[in-house]
Amino acid sequence: MDSQPDFHAAKALLEWQLELGATEAIGDAPVNRYELAGREPAPRATGRLEPRASPPVIGKAEDPVAAARAAAEAAGDLAALRAAMADFEHCELKRGARNLVFADGDPAARVMILGEAPGRDEDRQGLPFVGRAGRLLDRMLEAIGLARHAEACGKSVYISNVLPWRPPQNRDPKPEEIAMLLPFVERHVTLVAPEIVVLMGNISCQAGMGQRGITRLRGHWAQAYGKPALPMFHPAYLLRNPAAKREAWADLLELQARLRENMK
Repeated sequence: MDSQPDFHAAKALLEWQLELGATEAIGDAPVNRYELAGREPAPRATGRLEPRASPPVIGKAEDPVAAARAAAEAAGDLAALRAAMADFEHCELKRGARNLVFADGDPAARVMILGEAPGRDEDRQGLPFVGRAGRLLDRMLEAIGLARHAEACGKSVYISNVLPWRPPQNRDPKPEEIAMLLPFVERHVTLVAPEIVVLMGNISCQAGMGQRGITRLRGHWAQAYGKPALPMFHPAYLLRNPAAKREAWADLLELQARLRENMK
């Protein structure tokens, strides 16, 4: 009969020896015990864990909405606001985006258009409403005599988005992302001080009015950011649903009429 212990028995013996403090069996090099005479013996392992120091107490994480509000309120002009948004580190969307998409157009414009969030083309160029949706928006504005950079006084528009960074795969922004970045949008509108705000799409209406349902809201004047606001279909929606262009045209005529009325 084989007298050698099996694996489990050998493992149990080894663990028992470790508990007794035998942490080394054979070293790689010979040890001269005479040279060790007179030295303090090395402390033996006890097999017990030494108590660890208590970890430092970490304060409560900063409220991202409060941080955004403080940063936005400290911005005295559009350049400072853009810098504050670029330095804002609480939004995870920033880590996956290529560029901050701040605004385009004339800051002195009578009309400020707020879209939803940047798409792929916007993320690449760092400008809002470019690509197919942007070209359609330009044609829509041109139809009522407006443009991003019009030479004629009172004919230009200023364009931005609720979110400055592109969500992954162009998904809808989450409610907490909208709430986090809303102080920057509010400050943006305050600094631009337009006569009229155009809310393009559900996300823009949710941020500015606390409501969704663009097919119900569009074409009806409301209040957002302390300004008269007109909800409209987003150009990307019109590209997917060409039949809705009739309603979009009616909304553009409504915007044109309001601007003319304000000129009187």
